Amino acid sequence: MPFNQLLIIYLISLLLVLLPSFGLSKLFKKAGRESWKAYVPFYNTWIMQDIAGRPKHWVFWQFIPVVGWFITPGIFIEFAKVFCRFSFLDHTAAALLAPFYFPWLANHKDARFIGAEGVEKHKKPSWREWVDAAIFAIIAATLIRTFIFEAYTIPSSSMEKTLLVNDFLFVSKFSYGPRIPNTPLSVPFVHNYLPKVNTKSYSTLIELPYTRWFAAPVKRNDCVVFNFPAGDTVIHADGFESAVPYYDIKRGAEMGNQQYQYILNTPAEYPLAVHPMDKTDNYIKRCVGVAGDSLKIVDGIVYIDNKPAFVSPTSATFYTFKTKNNLQLDDFSARCRHQIKHGKWQPGFQCNGEWHLSYQSYTSGVGYAAKTSRG
Repeated sequence: MPFNQLLIIYLISLLLVLLPSFGLSKLFKKAGRESWKAYVPFYNTWIMQDIAGRPKHWVFWQFIPVVGWFITPGIFIEFAKVFCRFSFLDHTAAALLAPFYFPWLANHKDARFIGAEGVEKHKKPSWREWVDAAIFAIIAATLIRTFIFEAYTIPSSSMEKTLLVNDFLFVSKFSYGPRIPNTPLSVPFVHNYLPKVNTKSYSTLIELPYTRWFAAPVKRNDCVVFNFPAGDTVIHADGFESAVPYYDIKRGAEMGNQQYQYILNTPAEYPLAVHPMDKTDNYIKRCVGVAGDSLKIVDGIVYIDNKPAFVSPTSATFYTFKTKNNLQLDDFSARCRHQIKHGKWQPGFQCNGEWHLSYQSYTSGVGYAAKTSRG
């Protein structure tokens, strides 16, 4: 991680514990502690934990990058309790508006110090137990999805048979380094659109620059999940989005395609949606080439640096046959079926006088065959 990024992270952590100091100093005095201790960053949170009778090791958790940002509000909430503030509204204000909440609390006539003993006598209602547990679960899951791993479902057949449609997989964020969200203000567990209402699930009020911590390069032949680059501008309608990229439609319209011209000229029926990079559609592909490689395709075969590229042993291989003597598909398949060594025979289709069949292995001998692979 670059030093300037690390510096920004700890600067934010410093501001989180320092900005509420004015109000904390008055509360420290009510709790019988020296007010100057409220102005010492991180030491003030140690004093708060001591007053609240809570574990002091929480203080050290604040130094974990980003995770510490969620620990500090928890310390503030525990400190607010010793002044008899137990409502959900109070705890929300202590966590999110600490620089304003604690000065208000210090001057509030009903703010009385009850100490850790008084907090132990308070019993939360059952609904608060559920709400607090749900908030903790959401925060924990969001941190895990952002920095450790995330679950995905395979939507298309482009990686068959390495990955099949509707396969579930977990993607490690450590492989290439976790990426900081460009749009932190977004609905948890939702990508770019809210279900049912079909509106954007995020706000661009705050947009952060592209940042990846502990970045590592992608290796050749890795299966990689990434944000589709051409998905920053899409047509927000069924059957479009990144499946039919806007830029392809725009190029086709410029070349005279009347259907594409109609799509671009009717924005009410085919509205445009613009997404930041972290909210474009997720794709998974195999990386066949990296920076510095030369790539070419000859007869459907990919060559990297003039050598045939790696083909996964589980990939689906497609063969195009030109049969001899005008054989029909039934006759042809009956004659060559015994030569298919692996995989299941699948129905074929005819295009421009050629039969297209799909299976995993073929031993030639009946006709000419050309092959392509995917996955």
